[in-house]
Amino acid sequence: MTPGMRGTLHLEDARVLSHTSFEAQQFVLRLAAPACAAHAQPGSFVHLTCDPAIPLRRPLSIMRADARAGWIDLLYKIVGPGLQALAARKRGDVVSVIGPIGTPFMPHPERPRAVLIGGGVGIPPMIFLAERFQERPEDQYRPLVLMGSEIPFPFHPRPAAIPVAGLPAQASACLPLLEDWGIPSRLASRAGLPGCFDGYVTELAGQWLATLAPQALAEVELFACGPTPMLAAAAQLARRHGVPCQVSLEEFMACGVGGCAGCTVRVRTAEGDAMKRVCVDGPVFDALKVF
Repeated sequence: MTPGMRGTLHLEDARVLSHTSFEAQQFVLRLAAPACAAHAQPGSFVHLTCDPAIPLRRPLSIMRADARAGWIDLLYKIVGPGLQALAARKRGDVVSVIGPIGTPFMPHPERPRAVLIGGGVGIPPMIFLAERFQERPEDQYRPLVLMGSEIPFPFHPRPAAIPVAGLPAQASACLPLLEDWGIPSRLASRAGLPGCFDGYVTELAGQWLATLAPQALAEVELFACGPTPMLAAAAQLARRHGVPCQVSLEEFMACGVGGCAGCTVRVRTAEGDAMKRVCVDGPVFDALKVF
């Protein structure tokens, strides 16, 4: 293991602890990466080497981190030769990891009704954020997790047992892990998946927000990660209902540590528009300053 660099950024030779496959070429990779696990925050990601023969690393969001046990979980879907090579890594293999990288989500305690919206491979940061809420009950957050996918989810949904007023009865399935933590969740899909709301996950969120009285809306904050159109829709929801929204952006990255400036996005600031690097200035931004 290489000593930490740039404060909480670490380079580690991480050992594969498990590698679980799901439908539609989706995988959950658990790595023994104690330095990264000790500093990971919801919204941060790692930059890892998929295979020694492929020089460029790939950025993957952290889905869970256990600082005591020293592991991190990563969820990914095969897109291109790099992640195809990563999918072949087996238990005991070693993967070079740089992380945790990026600014995390920053929930505001005065808005305890946290609505976590995840789409596709944007689901991992929402699970990580939900777990942090579950670990800190003294903060009194009341999260609701809404997830959308056009392919089978990378977990096995089950009927929800935690009721949520204001959601359509059609949305009846949940993510079991979250429900076991006592956190309500619901699923959305336009692919006809059982127990899912028939539509985009942002439409499901919009239906729920529309049922809230002004006093309840004053306690809401949105958090979102997923494809850019979904994040833009989340920003529109936030504007429509007058609530804050934080988004984690997805961009192609070469270096992942701010050197190449290949992942810049335009962000509104007090001094005017500025180009910010998604890897180190983000990936989490105020949605209303990006969209």
